[in-house]
Amino acid sequence: MEGLEVTVLLGLTILAGTLLAPRIRVALPLVLVVFGLLLGFVPQLREVQLPPETVLLLFLPVMLFWESLTTSLRSIRRDFRYILPMSTLLVVASAFAVAGVGVLFGMPWEIALILGAAVAPPDATAVAALGRLLPRRMFMKLKAESLTNDGTALVLYAIAISLAVGGDVTPLSITWTVLVSYVGGVLAGAVIAALAYLLLRRSTSTAVINVTLLLVPFTAFLLAEIMHASGVLAVVVAGLVIAYVSPRITTASSRRQSEAAFPFGVYLLNGALFVLIGLEVQYVVHEISAAAVGRLVLITLGVWVALLAVRYLFQLLSAVVRRPTDARPPRSLAARVRLLSTFAGMRGAVSLAIALSIPVEIGGEGRDEVVVVTAGVILLSLLVQGPLLPAVVRWAKLPVDTAEVEEYELAERTISGAALAALDDLAAEHGVGQEILDRVRSEGYLMLEYANARALAREQAAVDAEASALDAMLDEPDPYGGGSAGLELVEQREDAVDGSSLQIIATSTAVDVAQRSPLIRHEEHTRLKLALLDRKREVLLGLRRSGTVDDVVVRRISARLDLEQVRLQGIEEFD
Repeated sequence: MEGLEVTVLLGLTILAGTLLAPRIRVALPLVLVVFGLLLGFVPQLREVQLPPETVLLLFLPVMLFWESLTTSLRSIRRDFRYILPMSTLLVVASAFAVAGVGVLFGMPWEIALILGAAVAPPDATAVAALGRLLPRRMFMKLKAESLTNDGTALVLYAIAISLAVGGDVTPLSITWTVLVSYVGGVLAGAVIAALAYLLLRRSTSTAVINVTLLLVPFTAFLLAEIMHASGVLAVVVAGLVIAYVSPRITTASSRRQSEAAFPFGVYLLNGALFVLIGLEVQYVVHEISAAAVGRLVLITLGVWVALLAVRYLFQLLSAVVRRPTDARPPRSLAARVRLLSTFAGMRGAVSLAIALSIPVEIGGEGRDEVVVVTAGVILLSLLVQGPLLPAVVRWAKLPVDTAEVEEYELAERTISGAALAALDDLAAEHGVGQEILDRVRSEGYLMLEYANARALAREQAAVDAEASALDAMLDEPDPYGGGSAGLELVEQREDAVDGSSLQIIATSTAVDVAQRSPLIRHEEHTRLKLALLDRKREVLLGLRRSGTVDDVVVRRISARLDLEQVRLQGIEEFD
């Protein structure tokens, strides 16, 4: 098929999946994989191939960069002792366990190790697409693990390929490969991020900023490849650095544009990958003989079970060797957490790209077997673990995690209070009259009262929920009546912000039109509001530096502040 026809077909399939998935209450990636499998029954469509270089060099950098930008740095620092062994030692253990299964079913050792390297790492895009139901901290840990484990898998893959082609592999060469891959990947990502920082430090053009940011993942990947280092790790490091310095090198307008464009682009790339995975599975299955299908199905099932078992056992052993000073949850809860984390580790397009990258000199039959088993493991991961994940989450009955909501409310109250405290000084600095100062102060107090009321409403709702559950158990009415007072307060506050304050401003008789024109008052109001936004951002970043609030919370509040600034200033026009 022609490229345009394939593009239109992929777009229509993604559109159909987007429309269907909410109606049948199934995750979109699962629907798209099934669509790909169904499309693969058409011989002409089955010939649509998924070039591995397309995934590794075009799809993967963008998706990994976006996942890095939206990852919590505080979570990585806090859970680094968990993430590091899971993204290195667990990948090695999984690869050798899979290789053992392959050898048991008659695969050559070198080919089995290539298979292990391909399917060992959970995929960041699959985790991001299907892991949203997990508790926030577990989701961030799994996401950080999935962002960094591809580097380990690719090092194992390079070693396995050297063994398969008869290369000289020694402990010294393995150590050198690992060092170059990791150290080179970190350096490449840091260098590209530093160059982007220097370039954008004084730029205010939305086009310049976002084109530069789009080039960062590809440039980091390219530099790492030139150094024979891990391009995946380079992209992740560059993304984490850019995420931290973003408030100092981007503008409100550029952030609003990129935060609309990047998720949409990643959404399309993810959708196309899942459809192409289904097509690729059909292609490789039709390429092998019918006699070999049964054996490969058994290998696939054995590899899938081995991956789940090794992941669970590795977490169990890690818990045993944990330092006594670490906080330990109850044993029953810890077991449920390990099982949930095991089920959430899903394989995706990166595994298939590694399998498809096997050189032709390895041997056609061995390569086809690796591709078939890898594709089968991906399908089992997506079509079995994915649909069962919500049920496992409900079964685990993990404690409700309200830390993000509490931090969001704390940050909102803190930055609003700090802005009000600095209001007089900012008004004097920017030459703002008393009328505008009083108006902005009134708006600020209304917003602060709204933030306080929202926090009280959430706390009241939690208390009411516990009381309702207790009443249901005791079959008694609530002696305190309904629990909607806090919510009504919020609604009243919203009415006050949306209606009362506007009406007061509109009917005020204290406007001295003869002395200060509406244009001057509007300009003063805009200057003061922008100064307050700058003050709020300064306090918000201080909360992030101190670790009081998470990066995810900072992103949410920053997005709201950016929207307000764009409303005040307008969207930058492109030349």
